[in-house]
Amino acid sequence: MSSGDKGGVSGATVRRWSLFKLVSFTLAIALLLWTMDALSVTATTSSLIAVTLSSLNVLSPPPTTAPARSAPNTRAVPRLRSWISVPATPNFTSTLVSWWLAPGGEPCGDSRTADIAVPDLDGGRTAELSCGQIHEFVLSALDDGGRPRCLGGDYFETDLSGPTWKSRPPVVDHGNGSYSLRLQVHPDFAGEYNLTVVLLFRSFEGLKLSPERFKFRRELRRFPIRFHRSNGTLPPLRLCHGVADLSKEVWSGRWTRHARNDSCGVDDEGRYRCLDPRTACPKPWCDGPLAALESNGWVYSAHCAFRIFTQDVAWKCLRNRWLFFWGDSNHVDTIRNMLNFVLGRPDVDSVPRRFDRKFTNPVNHSESVRITSIFNGHWNETSNYLGLHSLRNQGFRELLWEFFKGPTAPDVMVFNSGLHDGYHWRSIRAFADGAEYAARFWEEIVMRRRVRGNATDATPSALPRIFYRTTIATGGYARDLGYNPSKMEAFNGIFLEKLKDKGLITGGVIDEFDMTFPWHYDNRCNDGVHYGRKPAKMQWRDGEVGHQYFVDLMLVHVLLTAICNVG
Repeated sequence: MSSGDKGGVSGATVRRWSLFKLVSFTLAIALLLWTMDALSVTATTSSLIAVTLSSLNVLSPPPTTAPARSAPNTRAVPRLRSWISVPATPNFTSTLVSWWLAPGGEPCGDSRTADIAVPDLDGGRTAELSCGQIHEFVLSALDDGGRPRCLGGDYFETDLSGPTWKSRPPVVDHGNGSYSLRLQVHPDFAGEYNLTVVLLFRSFEGLKLSPERFKFRRELRRFPIRFHRSNGTLPPLRLCHGVADLSKEVWSGRWTRHARNDSCGVDDEGRYRCLDPRTACPKPWCDGPLAALESNGWVYSAHCAFRIFTQDVAWKCLRNRWLFFWGDSNHVDTIRNMLNFVLGRPDVDSVPRRFDRKFTNPVNHSESVRITSIFNGHWNETSNYLGLHSLRNQGFRELLWEFFKGPTAPDVMVFNSGLHDGYHWRSIRAFADGAEYAARFWEEIVMRRRVRGNATDATPSALPRIFYRTTIATGGYARDLGYNPSKMEAFNGIFLEKLKDKGLITGGVIDEFDMTFPWHYDNRCNDGVHYGRKPAKMQWRDGEVGHQYFVDLMLVHVLLTAICNVG
């Protein structure tokens, strides 16, 4: 072949190659622009709001756009092998108020939710999901005519239950009539589950002063789901240790069951001593004697696990300490249960709403713990339904001040907003004002204590470690009332934000709301407003003899883990 022939072939090849490159480049540019547009749409959609009053994750100002019709129905969240979690809510109070005040004006916003559509679960078949992954589904709110709604504010109760697992799947309110729901099950608990979705209140109506007449409380779906094992694993839970472990404002835990005695019933003392006392909790779900919970095998864990304390270990931690509780009467049950079940003091039959007392170790009388409990439901300890407004009473403020004027201060303080706020404040804005006043009051006490410590060369450790224990999820009949779960969860978020803004939560958060939620659908584990009533072999509110008290007893060990393991 001559050199001229080579040149002709080379020129044709170059022309074809240039055309190929031009087409390829054009397609690449088009693909890039399409991808950027898709990412922009996705980012816009996901930033509208992430999460709701039914999980208090992330709130943002209400969007003005209608629901995106092309939103994905289900997907595996990118963090495939991390534990499910609920992100913190920035500017929670102001965002919630703006949502609550958002005007309607359009039929899709003025209507009320009557049903939901869940495209990937509504087929009637058992859904097949893999363990370990975080699975997300979209719920669309529909009015009574089956039309999509374009505003949020509905309060969904969600429950994921199997024979050995109970949890509350987080719900995300996108503010436009669509909601996302997340599910996750550990590979050790593969099996058959039911996902139940209940619409308790609509359009923020649970936040009203008297919400009973607005209750909806209707089970909209009960989906059968089969979780099967996969190759993926989750990071093992470690024991809560360090302030960082308790810095999460909202927990997304689960109750798991590791033993069972089906022949166990209530004994003459009203207790459920179902397991061999030597039954240990399998790691990583907890550390200690599982039988001590008297739960017939159930235990709670969250982003970290908790220690189940024996009497000697608890006393080693609490000896010569001063614990200060300020909140509703659930504190009374928790303190009594700690004394009866953990500290070896069954002789303490009850404690009052307001007391300051030292309790000695029955094994070593040289050791004692001082416990102070001040009821905040009313400035008069025999009255109710003032909540944080009780601090407007000068005598009540002076009573609290007295505990911080001496040479010593409490080592640990546990705050709680309380159920009584639910029946006092006329609106969430009014409660926010009350919460701000309460936070300023405690800020002043801590500041004066700090100044006093500096004047006496006291170390920073002389200041109390302050924990916020969220208010319970009221159960059974109480789900509809003035202290319903929707309102209490909102109040938890508001008061916690006010306390954190003042730098007061130096110990962390104990999310009792998440702990109680899986058991709040009836009154087996509660009387409506308490989860730790003293055991008794007598007829309970639900008609059965005896009641379960292990949920509050679990709280005792969570508190002890926070007090003793976190420094």
